[in-house]
Amino acid sequence: MGTVIFKDVYPFSLEQTLDCGQSFRWSKNDDGSFTGVVKNKVATVSYENSTLTVLQNGKADEKLWREYFDLDLDYGGIKEKLSKMHPVLEEASSYAGGIRILNQEPFEALITFIISQNNNISRIKGIVERLCENFGEKIDDTHFAFPTPERLASLSVDDLAPIRAGFRHRYIIDAAKRVQRKEIDLESLRIKDYADAQKELMKITGVGVKVADCVLLYGLHRLESFPLDVWMKRALKVLFDGMKGDEFGQFGGIAQQYIFHYSRMHKELFND
Repeated sequence: MGTVIFKDVYPFSLEQTLDCGQSFRWSKNDDGSFTGVVKNKVATVSYENSTLTVLQNGKADEKLWREYFDLDLDYGGIKEKLSKMHPVLEEASSYAGGIRILNQEPFEALITFIISQNNNISRIKGIVERLCENFGEKIDDTHFAFPTPERLASLSVDDLAPIRAGFRHRYIIDAAKRVQRKEIDLESLRIKDYADAQKELMKITGVGVKVADCVLLYGLHRLESFPLDVWMKRALKVLFDGMKGDEFGQFGGIAQQYIFHYSRMHKELFND
């Protein structure tokens, strides 16, 4: 086992970051730590007194975890900048300001957000876990790697029956085939014009604007992305006088996470 320690990590909340719906392969332990799988590495992470500790299988990989938790980006400065945009965003960033945007593997983000459609976080996690158990390589006795595009592209809709994802089965296979055949180059979308990157992802069966925006934000770190689901549309209408997502600027994706978490935790604001 290897250990990586990062000091002076602030602002940061492990729970807000890993349990806010941007990643689905982490489970909370009784002591407040989280265990999950990232790029075939099983790790348990904990956070206390501004120190982030990662205990991983195999050799410690500082670069992997520094990038994954986005530790080189000045979230304190971004939080301060966003707070000046709107009084409600100031309150939301104070409440949910420990959230960071994870640098996830793009194909995994694509498939998991296809699975996320019309689903809750608990059920999404269950489907993703079954997908990995059935079609991912075994890492240890209890953990599995995320399946490769090649593996998923080789499957039929019937093969996916054990994961119980319903109508999403054919979307998963179409996405995997397009990536496997290099019809869609996910890495190229990091620098492509945003609207063009959206359109590229929306060539995949079942991928609409919201899923495309989630993949761009959580899998390709396009921080200007502002995914809109029912909660966010309502929050913008009720709390932000009908502002549009692109009005939040280059760090709109961070603002979106602050607003989303704040709104979910303050449902009384939406009582009619």
